[in-house]
Amino acid sequence: MTSQKKTLDQVLAEQREYNAKRASGYREKALKLYPWTCGRCARDFERKGLSELTVHHVDHNHDNNPADGSNWELLCIYCHDEEHTKYENLVRYGSTSEKKVKAATFNPFADLKAKLEGKE
Repeated sequence: MTSQKKTLDQVLAEQREYNAKRASGYREKALKLYPWTCGRCARDFERKGLSELTVHHVDHNHDNNPADGSNWELLCIYCHDEEHTKYENLVRYGSTSEKKVKAATFNPFADLKAKLEGKE
């Protein structure tokens, strides 16, 4: 059991290290490229509150980090959460665009009078 726990700890440590390297690389670049303003709500940030400004990957692929920053946008933590909620709903429930539903053509009472007259 100890060896399994140690292996799990190693895997988690490696993943944290990978995430930290990946995040610090594109985050620092994005903060240099873009003004410190949320791309949705336009809230401005100063260095003190900069931890609340996140780098959002437009195509939701965190490994797609072009040097020109074309896959990034800076969002505050609230707008970032909302953006990911919308994406999760899209994946879970399908398109968010309104679908045109055709009118029903079945009429259950179409020949009701004839049926009632036939029973008399």
